[in-house]
Amino acid sequence: MTDVLDELQWRGLIAQHTDIDALRSALSEGPLTFYCGFDPTAPSLHHGHLVAVKLMRHLQLAGHHPLALVGGATGLIGDPRPVGERTMNSKDVVGEWANSLKGQLENLLDFEGQNPARIVNNLDWTSELSAIDLLRDLGKHFRMGTMLSKDIVARRLESEDGISYTEFSYQILQANDYLELFRRYGCTLEVGGNDQWGNLVGGMDLIRKIEGQSVHVLTNPLITKADGSKFGKSEGGAIWLNPEMLSPYKFYQFWLNTADEDVIRMLKVFTFRSREEIEELEQQSIERPQAREAQRVLASDVTSWVHGEQATERVIQASRALFGGEDLGDLDGATLRDAVDELPSAEAAVGTPLVELFVRAGLEKGIGAARRTASSGGLNINNAKVTDAAGVLDGTDVLPGGIVLLRKGKKNLAVVRVKE
Repeated sequence: MTDVLDELQWRGLIAQHTDIDALRSALSEGPLTFYCGFDPTAPSLHHGHLVAVKLMRHLQLAGHHPLALVGGATGLIGDPRPVGERTMNSKDVVGEWANSLKGQLENLLDFEGQNPARIVNNLDWTSELSAIDLLRDLGKHFRMGTMLSKDIVARRLESEDGISYTEFSYQILQANDYLELFRRYGCTLEVGGNDQWGNLVGGMDLIRKIEGQSVHVLTNPLITKADGSKFGKSEGGAIWLNPEMLSPYKFYQFWLNTADEDVIRMLKVFTFRSREEIEELEQQSIERPQAREAQRVLASDVTSWVHGEQATERVIQASRALFGGEDLGDLDGATLRDAVDELPSAEAAVGTPLVELFVRAGLEKGIGAARRTASSGGLNINNAKVTDAAGVLDGTDVLPGGIVLLRKGKKNLAVVRVKE
């Protein structure tokens, strides 16, 4: 069971840790229980959360028992941000978001077999904690100097906005989570993002002070690109795991667009491919970078993990279909709409001259030019060549979702959305 630490280090999934030798010894003594917390500050997890979940999954595969904590209580408070106070969402909203996160975590971890994961919610014990209990039983173990010296708190205190007592108290509630899970489940390891180091250590110290026991903390790094910038964000914002907030097609495209200098590290972090497989993909990337095989594997594996293999197959089929590799008519309307969402578009009705469609969509400057291109075989509708420059749009040309795909040459794409 100690091999998992070596595996995590090779994959770049360890940032900071408490006594690594003590943790290695604890892992070698048999399965231990560990936890990671996820606050419902939005309706969905995003790609950054996958790093912590991936670390959890490796520990689970090594035989250790995962607790996935959904912060129904801490989500009402909000972990301090580097700048400005968080918006205080209502209890109903936070409750809905907590249920949403629970459903996503159930798809990412294994909840069956001999070593199933378990979902816990810190609202279960925090809601029973009175103000007197908080101050007497917990508050007395925290020193103001230590709390004020934490990086995020210190930065907020120096800012114009300062920090409220509400967010300042967050670290006490998170520390109490570790204490409660230690008492209830024998949890002796907390994992989380490296930006949570201070909060994680606070829980470890609280257990030592109250229970007189030593426990462990391990953080994963915040993933950056080769140039040091943050890995993430699409044009529309965060890389959400909820398909209603970011379609599987766009999710897949995000990973497919990973830069050559980053892709091998991302394969280590975000996939379960073996060392041998990743080393082979690295060699392929050196020899044939234009094939982008490593990016394709990364996009396929992560999308399958998050959205399932069927959704990934539809996305890949749609990607191929846009450039003539698949039959567009086999795609469902939702996937097709997602695939063409960012293409230049225009509206038209059945009966519109075909060459006019290319002018409306901006692929041709005028009707005459469109006719000349069509005559030379350079225009395609739904991957079929336009053979009649005088033809009109027929109802049978309209794909699911009211879409007609236009292509000029090999790479110039646009879409026509047909009015009903």
